Amino acid sequence: MMNKIRTAALLAAVSLISVGAAHAQDAKSKLDEVLARGVLVMGTGSTNAPWHFKSADDKLQGFDIDMGRIIAKALFGDPDKIEFVNQASDARIPNITTNKVDITCQFMTVTGERAQQIAFTIPYYREGVGLMLKNDSKYADHAAMKAAGSAVTVAVLQNVYAEELVHKALPEAKVDQYESVDLMYQALESGRADAAATDQSSVFWYITQKPGQYRDSGYGWGPQTYACGVKRGDPDWLNFVNTALHEAMTGVEFDFYAASFKTWFGRDVPAPKIGFPVEFE
Repeated sequence: MMNKIRTAALLAAVSLISVGAAHAQDAKSKLDEVLARGVLVMGTGSTNAPWHFKSADDKLQGFDIDMGRIIAKALFGDPDKIEFVNQASDARIPNITTNKVDITCQFMTVTGERAQQIAFTIPYYREGVGLMLKNDSKYADHAAMKAAGSAVTVAVLQNVYAEELVHKALPEAKVDQYESVDLMYQALESGRADAAATDQSSVFWYITQKPGQYRDSGYGWGPQTYACGVKRGDPDWLNFVNTALHEAMTGVEFDFYAASFKTWFGRDVPAPKIGFPVEFE
């Protein structure tokens, strides 16, 4: 009698394993879904240059947009096979978890809290805070401003942490806070401020838009990692997107990535070292 019970239990267990395996085979990755659909659906914004904003002819452009095109090209051999879902910053994670988008690339900072809700791809940019000076500033760089101590005035966007943030780079500087980015830049232009402290990417972008008028201090701090986000629990999709981004930064699509970086930030990206993969050095 006991042998029959054991046999029945064993058969039931084998049956459950078989059913589970069948379900696992039936469960398709987002990768398969996107390939079958023939177009990538990406969540992003539309109002933040140089990341995602509208051109004069009402087309989305920017560094985030180019990251999406890199993934679309890896999927379909065509960077234009992509649809953009315009979303607010607070919709970035919900639109991923509810499958409204396949992926979000929207200058999203990687944090432990967010990583509990979504899966982050490998980084495609590292943000930080920078100092922008007028081209004819009496200060040569960050070191000269730091040496000048309290004689330096820095304009910054109003924030509860603004003064603390600036003092990490310039401990003795006077900090003037402004309610808008435009007012902050006006303070720099008028000479009321010696420098403007803002996102390093914004410094680079502003300099490219006004060549010969402004320059970077040569110093950045407060690193933040930017990555795209996908739904948790789908290693095939995450691995594919990681591969596409990795090869854009180090391999076959490097020229596209480098050209995009130059367009939006005015900087050249170091070419990948040929030979032994730099990832393992």
